[in-house]
Amino acid sequence: MQAEGPIKSFSLQADQILDKQLRERLSKKPFSKSSIAIRTCGLLLTLLTIYAFISFDYKDVNFIDALLLTLDNLGKMFFDPHLKHFNFSHALFQVLVTLGLAFLTTIFGAIIALMLGLLAAENISSKPLSVVIKGTVALIRAVPTVLWVLIFAVAAGLGSVAAVIGMTFHSISYLVKAYSESFEELDKGTIEALQASGANWWQIVFQAVIPSSITYMVSWTFMRFEINFAVAVAMGAAAGAGGIGFDMFMASGFYFDLREIGAITYFILLVAICLEIFATRIKRKLQVLS
Repeated sequence: MQAEGPIKSFSLQADQILDKQLRERLSKKPFSKSSIAIRTCGLLLTLLTIYAFISFDYKDVNFIDALLLTLDNLGKMFFDPHLKHFNFSHALFQVLVTLGLAFLTTIFGAIIALMLGLLAAENISSKPLSVVIKGTVALIRAVPTVLWVLIFAVAAGLGSVAAVIGMTFHSISYLVKAYSESFEELDKGTIEALQASGANWWQIVFQAVIPSSITYMVSWTFMRFEINFAVAVAMGAAAGAGGIGFDMFMASGFYFDLREIGAITYFILLVAICLEIFATRIKRKLQVLS
């Protein structure tokens, strides 16, 4: 009987909170300027899409035949894969080349991004410097990696050099954002306590900031490594960087061998799964140690 009072008061508070949330939702205007603009844009995009499908010249294409041919090509690609123009050892070597490109770009990007991320974190750096670095990397990140590779290819020429520089450039902008946000999650009280005890900036970084963020840093770095591996496959064809991506480009663009494309796809998929398993184990070990 003594517990009835707290239970009633708790239920009353819950009802008051729900009533308050309901009143806030009802008080909001259903047709504000932002909602009208969003709905108008959505309606225009829908109408343009419908008009594009209606006005498109299909050249008397039979959709059923096209669908059956597509399914037949996919069946040949994934259910009957084979290697015809190169052997298994060559494919394995090319996969290692692609992994090497991804590893180099990730290492270079992580080292440079670590210093820039420390300068971009507002709790251990000045706010104007943080704004400048975050704004710069946001602009770099807005440009796709392929475009950065092609931009550097103008100076360095098509090949692995331009691919590594362009991918590193984009990796830096990606990791600076990830690292700085993980650094900013550190409690300011910890930093103030270290400063009061006479610790300098480097001691604060290596004794508090990095140890508290190491798990997040490893997670983001491995995620970027997986992204760089996928990008390196594409750069093998787009920028002539070599690796398994170039062989896939040759199989699709010159040999027109669907079965060989399927085999290369399985190679890439197997490597991606192994990377994910390895990254998961590393994260678990770091979580246990922390």
